[in-house]
Amino acid sequence: MVPSKKEQEQSIILISDDEAESTLGNSVLLVDSLEKSALGEEKSAEVVDEECELMVTFCKQAKVMPHARYDCTMHPFERMECDTCSPLGKNADICNQCYCYICDKLASECQNWTTPSLCHCNAHNKSKFWKEQRDFALAGVLVMFNLELTDIDTDLRHGGSLLIKFIQELSVEYNKYLIGKRMSPTKHECFCLPKFPPGQCNTCRSRNMETVYKYSGVFALVTRFLNEAERESPKAAAVMFLGAAKEIALHKDPALSWQNLGHTDSLKIAVPCLLQRITTQLQRMLVLCDFPKSLYEKFVNFFQSISLPCHCFGFSNSLNVVPWDHVLLTTVLKGQNITGRRTQKGRKVFLWETLPVIEARVERMVDKMNLACCTACRVTPGEFEVYLKMFRTGSVPIGKDMLDSGPWITVGSPLKDGVLIKHALKLLYSNVLLYRNPKCWSSLIMILGSSSLLEKSGHLHPLSLKEPPLDFQKGVLAASGGLLEELKAKINVSLPPAIFSPHLQHEACLILAVQAVQQMLFCDLPYLTSFLEIALAFGNNFWALRLLLEHLSYEEHILHGTVNLILRDLNRQKATMLKLWENLGPQYVGEFLCLFLTCRHKKMQSIGLFALNIIMENLHMCPWAKHLCNFFHNAGLRHLPLGAAAHHEVSKFINIFEKL
Repeated sequence: MVPSKKEQEQSIILISDDEAESTLGNSVLLVDSLEKSALGEEKSAEVVDEECELMVTFCKQAKVMPHARYDCTMHPFERMECDTCSPLGKNADICNQCYCYICDKLASECQNWTTPSLCHCNAHNKSKFWKEQRDFALAGVLVMFNLELTDIDTDLRHGGSLLIKFIQELSVEYNKYLIGKRMSPTKHECFCLPKFPPGQCNTCRSRNMETVYKYSGVFALVTRFLNEAERESPKAAAVMFLGAAKEIALHKDPALSWQNLGHTDSLKIAVPCLLQRITTQLQRMLVLCDFPKSLYEKFVNFFQSISLPCHCFGFSNSLNVVPWDHVLLTTVLKGQNITGRRTQKGRKVFLWETLPVIEARVERMVDKMNLACCTACRVTPGEFEVYLKMFRTGSVPIGKDMLDSGPWITVGSPLKDGVLIKHALKLLYSNVLLYRNPKCWSSLIMILGSSSLLEKSGHLHPLSLKEPPLDFQKGVLAASGGLLEELKAKINVSLPPAIFSPHLQHEACLILAVQAVQQMLFCDLPYLTSFLEIALAFGNNFWALRLLLEHLSYEEHILHGTVNLILRDLNRQKATMLKLWENLGPQYVGEFLCLFLTCRHKKMQSIGLFALNIIMENLHMCPWAKHLCNFFHNAGLRHLPLGAAAHHEVSKFINIFEKL
């Protein structure tokens, strides 16, 4: 393509065949059209310089790309190692594409571009000082773990943000502790042996108006933070535990004499107690979690760098946990070394590990043995769903990897519903990892509530099953208890033909699945990480979901635990739920909300209220909300005895659209 004359006049690019021989020193040279060129304006589109062997091949206006300030070609830059007092030379001058090296955003948006003692305009990549400043700005508190920016993922960044918040709160609480409280002798509690009533111990009375320093407030705050850390992902939790260990190790007891106020009030007792919990958890994580080797080493090195007070010296080597590939550990586990010692460079080395580390190793090895004990134990949650889909439809994915999304083809006849649910439940009862995974239960319910016809894309068609008679439901529930116990015992079960008849087989199998989910919740609710996806798996079969929720209300602690899981899921997935509701339509949303709002248990109603509040807070994202209002009108929801809270929120929602 020959460039236009206008393009030719803007600028030219000179390309040399041999950069080393070029007298210009560059293989590519941009010549600005605004400067008078020796080529002249009358030259043709192609210019050949025989002496330098250069040819004009293309002409285009140069475009300035985003760049760090020190790379700007429009404004000169002066480099110094760590000058932060004021801008050097013309370092404060910028073009519209200059970026701040520290903040990693446009220089025009940098709040500290020319701020005295900060002066980001002087920052550049050749300075160790400025590089450390950049790392801290981008990595935040994680910089103290000596992590590279490439090491930091979402989990680590999340743990870092929680740690920063904790450090700020801890500073406030620790300052309160340092102030202390003055106790009158009549109120001063006695900690002597034997213990006397307050004010009656001569030893304690001698501490007349002594200032007492109680660490219990700090202890409670750290304990809550550690509880929160235990619920996070391994990487985030490790950052939180290590950060907490460093902070409490810095705490000092301001009392002039020893005050034995109890295990939470006395700093020198409380801090070792907290460190014991932290190190035990970190030891288990180093054994059970597959941290990258570099991250593993940085976590250990960070803990070893903590300056421990004298009352915590016992924890100095707590994280010296040898990795799984350690030579001595490997030989011991393989049975090649039963003594646990070896000679290395003339020195005897022993394998010595604390009880939590040994228990964690046993736990992991047992899990691996269980996973390898049979084919069923090696099935993953993703494979479980694919297998169910294959049995339900008689189709298989074409690709080599069954988990890859791709076209499916029919290869046989679908399994009958009764046979399918028997094999699915046997598999769940044989694999505890599947049994405690909400995705597996949602897959089972979703597939039982779907047609056996499958699209080529692999998508199932959901069924809207009519609610069966109450007598039929009671009959299936009565038979389900014994059937499930036999399936757990791996007995060859035959489903009663009178109950699992062909014309209501779909409904009967769904009720059996409801009973199985209920039993799982009663036994393994603490292990469950989610429940919302199980509830959503019922689709339009709200009668089956209602049946499950009604049976949960018989056990108060199970009901509360399940509701809390759903509320947590809704709070974390607000945007996802809004998108899902938009796809499913106001009819589904109305049925879903009414199911919870009309529950007789107030705790269950809170789910409907929370979901309704999500919609009310995001009406701009819910163009279907007016249709939902009409659904509430038609369902008479405003006039049902829902309770004060539910009635108020529903009326508030309806009033919004009545005023429009």
